[in-house]
Amino acid sequence: MDTARFRIEVFYTISDTRSVVLLEKLRRLGFRLQGVRITDNYLVNAPLDDAQVARVARALANPVTQDFTVNAPCIPERFACALEIGFLPGVTDNVSHTVREMVEDMFKIRLDPESSVFTSTTYFLDGEVLRDDAQRAGMELSNPLIQRMKVLMRDEYVRAGGMGRELPVVHIHERPVADEVSLDLSDEELLKLGKEGIPDREGGRRGPLALDMLSLSAIKNYFKTIEKRNPTDMELESIAQTWSEHCKHTIFAARLDEIDEGIFRRYIREATMRVRREKGASDFCVSVFEDNAGGIDFDDDYVIADKVETHNSPSALDPYGGAITGIVGVNRDAIGFGMASKPVANRYGFCFANPEDESPLLSLIHI
Repeated sequence: MDTARFRIEVFYTISDTRSVVLLEKLRRLGFRLQGVRITDNYLVNAPLDDAQVARVARALANPVTQDFTVNAPCIPERFACALEIGFLPGVTDNVSHTVREMVEDMFKIRLDPESSVFTSTTYFLDGEVLRDDAQRAGMELSNPLIQRMKVLMRDEYVRAGGMGRELPVVHIHERPVADEVSLDLSDEELLKLGKEGIPDREGGRRGPLALDMLSLSAIKNYFKTIEKRNPTDMELESIAQTWSEHCKHTIFAARLDEIDEGIFRRYIREATMRVRREKGASDFCVSVFEDNAGGIDFDDDYVIADKVETHNSPSALDPYGGAITGIVGVNRDAIGFGMASKPVANRYGFCFANPEDESPLLSLIHI
């Protein structure tokens, strides 16, 4: 077990709004509570002495409203159980990254970004709370996909001297090796590979690559003639991802009947270009289809970066707080415009056709 050299616990000495709000929330959910106390915890595994770590703790606490302990547990006068929630090993902890950078700047040292600082939050629940109740409360406060939870009843917490200093570091006990995937397959088996995915060791499939026969044939030919070997599973999955409709817009960009350049260039892109040409000198676009987002003139000093997504949910896996492509992708692309732009606002639109429009979208000619 890896143990941190220091555990800093920061807590309010006055009424904590977070505790008040959480108490009301848990009461509404049926928990019979009289009070909630919260501590923000920092595991610091750095070559510091007592005076230095005290300096770090003072930087983390507001001296007017908060106090702290170092390597000594906060023990509220009244609580039935203590519930600690932190990130699982390997999950990004942005607050810990900021604290690590603060320590590095403070003492002019370099720390291991993977094992030097971790954060967690402890909730002390006062009331008629059994262990099962604490577990249920923890499920309301955490996301098991990315967070860990530890519950100690009062006597356990006091006897153990708090929650401990165990570091949630990742331990890899074996070296992962990429599997070789043979593409020396019949057309039928090759198509099955694209639809159902790479075979796994249990006799099943890993999930669809969503590659059609044309793409699979191109991949097979490349590795046979250029690389002169079979691809690895990582290479094949990476190609499938980058050639996906979401990333590459292969259908929009592909030749369709007599439209050699594809419907994206012929209709979607060209519609914008036509408007720009017609506006001539009045065209207010600065950059279109060139950067992560489009840029339009605002005034003589500012350019507005603008981006629209045609979809915003769902994602394959929703982390805590949700994952919405329309927010993440649009903000990321707008911020990534030029040398970086500053986000100002989000907007949401729900677009649909005129329900009374009976114009045919496709004319079928029978010969």
